[in-house]
Amino acid sequence: MIRLYLHEVRSQQILFWKTYEAAFFTFLLPIILLVTFTLVYGSAEIDNTKGSTFILSGMISYGIAASAFGGGITIIVRRESGVLKRVRGTPIPPAIHLAGLITSMLIAVSINIFAQTLISHYVFGTPWPISPTLFVFGIILGVTTLAAFGIAMTGLIRSAEGSSAFMNAISLPMIFLSGAFFPTTSMPSFLQAISDVLPLTYLVHMLRDAFLTGNTLAAQGTNIGALLAWATVALILALRTFSWEPREL
Repeated sequence: MIRLYLHEVRSQQILFWKTYEAAFFTFLLPIILLVTFTLVYGSAEIDNTKGSTFILSGMISYGIAASAFGGGITIIVRRESGVLKRVRGTPIPPAIHLAGLITSMLIAVSINIFAQTLISHYVFGTPWPISPTLFVFGIILGVTTLAAFGIAMTGLIRSAEGSSAFMNAISLPMIFLSGAFFPTTSMPSFLQAISDVLPLTYLVHMLRDAFLTGNTLAAQGTNIGALLAWATVALILALRTFSWEPREL
């Protein structure tokens, strides 16, 4: 099983970097947004936080979400084009296939986060994370949770043509409401209530805390618990809704 898993991760990485559009939106777009926003707001104070730190943690969270939902779109396109149907004839079970896909996302996102952190630190003077352990753990848990969430959504979509619109309708409001781009305290109370149940909100909080407070994992019980709950539900749904066969009518 380990050999199959490693083979699947390698295959997913090859396919990912060959898909230039996916590589652009996962790797380059967050960096472009990071540089743009930091040039404009980096020296300001946002929600009692240095602007460059606020923006970096938000762009990392945005990059994770964009990669996760982009992975869901990739699954739908492969399913409806018959690619997954051919993969079904191999010895790879669904759990290994999905685990390889999520790990591949984690690798791609980690490279992007490394690049963002270096640029933000050396170009804009953003401090390093005070708690590297919390930072790394948050990234791993965040990618797993949101990737599983994106995969679970694929069961609701029957056509490749509608996949981007459907995923954007879910991911974009989540990104804006989570506090990745601006403080949630500036939003109306009913939007704050919605924000409080979104998985990305807890990831944003965890990553910002890694830069600002240096809290241990034990002090992140609410954020970790919420993300683990979302991850558990999303992984169960992802395994139940995943299909090798095209669903387009």
